[in-house]
Parts: sequence; C-alpha cells; structure tokens
Amino acid sequence: MKHTLRSLLLSALFIAAALPAGAAQRERDPRDAGGGSCARSAYNCIDAVNPLPQPDEVWIEKMTWMDVRDAMKAGKKTIIIPTGGIEPNGPWVALGKHNYALMTNCDAIARKLGDALCAPIVPFVPEGDLEPPSGHMDTPGTITLTEPTYEAMLTDIVKSFKVHGFTKIFLIGDSGGNAKGMEAVATTLNTAWNAAPLVSHIPEYYEYNSVYDFLRKKGVMKDGDVKDNVHDDPAVEIEVMGADPKAVRWAERVKAGKATIDGVSIADKAKMAEWAKDVAEFRATKTIAAMNKAIANKGKTTP
Repeated sequence: MKHTLRSLLLSALFIAAALPAGAAQRERDPRDAGGGSCARSAYNCIDAVNPLPQPDEVWIEKMTWMDVRDAMKAGKKTIIIPTGGIEPNGPWVALGKHNYALMTNCDAIARKLGDALCAPIVPFVPEGDLEPPSGHMDTPGTITLTEPTYEAMLTDIVKSFKVHGFTKIFLIGDSGGNAKGMEAVATTLNTAWNAAPLVSHIPEYYEYNSVYDFLRKKGVMKDGDVKDNVHDDPAVEIEVMGADPKAVRWAERVKAGKATIDGVSIADKAKMAEWAKDVAEFRATKTIAAMNKAIANKGKTTP
C-alpha cells in the first residue's frame, strides 16, 4: 500500500513538473481586472463601462479602480506621492499633523495642476533611531522607519504607478526627515528609466520659511510674536484645521481659553478656514512652479 501511494505521488509530481508553467491553473484572461474574473462579471472586465458618474475627486484611495482608469484616460497621468509622519507636535496637535496638512495641500496642488491625482499619504517615515531611541522616538506615539525600509517602501510605491501608466511621478514631504529618502529614490529611478516616466522629489514644497513670510504679509504672523516654544506654529495649525479642526483640539481649547499658538488666535474657525485656503493656494502655486521646472529638466530640480 505504501509503495502504491509513493508511486502515485511520484507520478503526480513528474506530471506537474512536465507541464508548462501555470498550465495547472486557469489561463488568465487579459481582460480580467477589478479583483475578479471578467468571465464571471462584466464589472471585472478592464474595459467595463463605469456604472456611476465620475466623482470630483483627486485622492485615488477614495476612487474606484474604474474612476482611476477613466481619470487617466481623460489625461490625469500625473501622480503625487505625499509623505507625512507620526510624531509629537506639542500639547494641542495630533500626532498625524503632517498628514493633515497634506490632506489640505496635496488636494490643492492636484486640482490646480488639473492633470494630477494624489496617492494615499505615506504616514510612516524616519523619525529617529530605535535602539537607542533618538529624535522623536523619545516621545510615546511616534512611529519610525529605518532609512532602508523607508526607501524600499517608496521604491515599490513609485514602481506601482509606473506599472499603471502614470507619466509623471512627484514626491513631496511635509517633514524635514523625509527628504533624503525621497530624493534618493527619485534620483535612482528617474535615472534608471531615463525620465520615462519622470520621477522627481520636489523639495520646494517643504520650504516653510516662505509660508511664514506669506502669513506675515497677510498680517497673521508678526515679527516679535511671543513663542510658545513647542513643536507647533500658526502655519501648521492653519493647515491642519483646514483638514480637521478636531486635530488641533479646537473646541476644547476655545472652551479652556487656550486657543492660541505663538500669540496667534485660532478661535475664529471661519477665519482659520479662509487662511487655510490661502496657504494651500500659495503652497500649490510654489510647488507647481517647482514641478514645471523639474519637467523642463527631465526630473531634476536643478539644471
């Protein structure tokens, strides 16, 4: 009996080895898409008609695969990959501060470009060493990645968008520690692919000093303003409130008489929303100018 079972097993293995690769499985229909079989549902066919109207949306995570496909067919072949972070930001602002800012700003950039979509925000970035803890890793709640892990993740994200046919891939970061990895990945892949697709890190997005100057010109911030000396400032709180006032504990701070940062009041929610739009427009204009410069230089931000 054992001999018979052994013979049957060896015969099965021999037959499987002799078959062409994948022959034991159903040959994949090139029209399959949407996470299923085209043969089993028309909605799983790559050329299926979208049963719903195209949404007014730039964030691909909020779109269906058909929405993304149709947006690309309509010319939206630029993708922006935003990187944020999970780190401490004083006593008022949520750990995801940079991610909230990007919710406001990437949306504004993509809409102003007109041919762009936003990838999901990458919230995990280098924030300090693990052993021994350094940087922001001295504070509970912080999440860090090693530089090689961060760069490997960004590389796979960029390669995914190349597979899908995006022709321009931009990386922007809302935290200073994000830049090194974005620049390394963008330079490596843009060189390897000879700018087809173009891959570029846009450091100009993170130039917060220009945002401070913009807010001083608007009279929001003033030279000599009192400083609270925490990892927070009016520019950031304005941007975060543009995405979600809860992320700066707005209601609780107003009630407690703590609705200021560096001497700037955030109590007027309507005014903060207006300022958030102004800052987003300013940063979008500046970032797009840098993107156009990168396009002219085939991915490089400097000639």
